[in-house]
Amino acid sequence: MQVSIWEKESFYADKDVIIIGSGFTGLWSAYELLKINETLKIAILERGVIPAGASTRNAGFSCFGSPTELIYDAATMGVDSMWQLVEMRYKGLEKIKKHFSPSTLDYDACGGYECLDSNSKDVESCRENLEWLNKGLFMITGKENVFSWQDDDLPKLGLSGFGHLIWNPMEAGLHSGKYVQALFQKVQLMGVEMFYGLEITHCEEHTNNVVVYTKQGIRLSAKQVLYCTNAFSTSLLPELDVVPARGQVLVTSPIEGLRLRGTFHYDEGFYYFRNLGNRVLLGGARNKAFEEERTEDLSTTTKIQDELERFLRQHILCGESYTIEYRWAGTMGMGAQKKPIIQRLSNRTYCCIRMSGMGVALAPIAAEEIALLMEQ
Repeated sequence: MQVSIWEKESFYADKDVIIIGSGFTGLWSAYELLKINETLKIAILERGVIPAGASTRNAGFSCFGSPTELIYDAATMGVDSMWQLVEMRYKGLEKIKKHFSPSTLDYDACGGYECLDSNSKDVESCRENLEWLNKGLFMITGKENVFSWQDDDLPKLGLSGFGHLIWNPMEAGLHSGKYVQALFQKVQLMGVEMFYGLEITHCEEHTNNVVVYTKQGIRLSAKQVLYCTNAFSTSLLPELDVVPARGQVLVTSPIEGLRLRGTFHYDEGFYYFRNLGNRVLLGGARNKAFEEERTEDLSTTTKIQDELERFLRQHILCGESYTIEYRWAGTMGMGAQKKPIIQRLSNRTYCCIRMSGMGVALAPIAAEEIALLMEQ
């Protein structure tokens, strides 16, 4: 019987680059490094049988930020930093569309809405800032009036309990699993090796290489190591400002005559939902239990799931008959700042982490930045 290399006591492989983490950021980073130098020998290590973080467990939103989120970000991180982040997200989304066909990703250019309560302070804030936001977005996207009031759409969408809608025609939905698979196939064709089922314990840097140690007793070495571990960075890189943030999701049974169409955000993006054909996908409510949701645990919880079901009944499917068929959780990498951490850690180690729940959009451009840094 043929013995797997992982059943031996130790396997030692010399690579140019080892990337830890096979999510969006790790895969895009491998692609960008090979664009710069196609002769590189690159291996990607993943502790699960598939990426276990936000890449395969997110809700499939192709977006760059809702109005209330951008207004909040401008106030908390500064106007210039907010626009830099939006530009990075937008360019990332455009890059995805250039590399993959809509059918490959189940890409649905449906447009999206932000939902606002009638008496919310956010309504006045959006009225005061929407023109300013649109001017800034025009400079980035070349599109006029990206955000517009669209209250008349409330009845046709079947929504209840909201007073206003802001429309964004540039949002879309996609299938996260198919996106990861398409990226995986792209880098595999470029010669990248993938090793699953390896959990990293630590790395040792030497004069000429870095040795990567695993719980499985396997050692690998490379000239450079890149951490793309996002939410799972706390044990490997405890000195960096990365906090895990669980995001929980549910999906309904098929609903005959479902009127909901598009992607939707509410409460600065803490709630998000969209139609999956004639089903509803709803996620979020992390702000109802911040402390409990600061975890790498991928279990769903009664507290958050009950809140999502309440929101579903009161706002999205009022009076409809349905069941909940799927529930899952993923873990995002957050911190005091929303900007990704893209930096050199030592002579031979680097990181590209903390995507702040926007890995779909940020990873393609963050990968460009880290690849250039590693080639200096």
